[in-house]
Parts: sequence; structure tokens; C-alpha cells
Amino acid sequence: MISEYDIGTIVEMKKKHPCGSHQWEVIRMGADIKIKCLGCGRMVMLARKKFEKDAKKVISSLEN
Repeated sequence: MISEYDIGTIVEMKKKHPCGSHQWEVIRMGADIKIKCLGCGRMVMLARKKFEKDAKKVISSLEN
């Protein structure tokens, strides 16, 4: 399980989106997390617990 996420972080999810992409960008943080598919641009809100369970790895982050 990955512990830290921030707005702008690109993550790879376990299941792929129907468009075929596994990569998502974190758009909003809070009790729920809003993510945007990098394949088609669709936005989805997930509970933080479900997001942390389904996130496979961080692809890129804004941290230097």
C-alpha cells in the first residue's frame, strides 16, 4: 500500500479503465479522492480507502 498522494500525482490502478488505460491523475484530495483517466479524460470520485486499496504504484509525482 502506498502512503502518500498529492494533487497532480500519476498513479497506476490495478484494474484498467474501459478505454484501456491504467494511468490516472489525482485531481482532488480529501475524504474522497477525485482522479482523471489519462486515456480518455473521464473523472471518477473514490473513497480514500478504496483508492489506496486499488492503487498499484505511483508513476510520477510533482515532488523534486
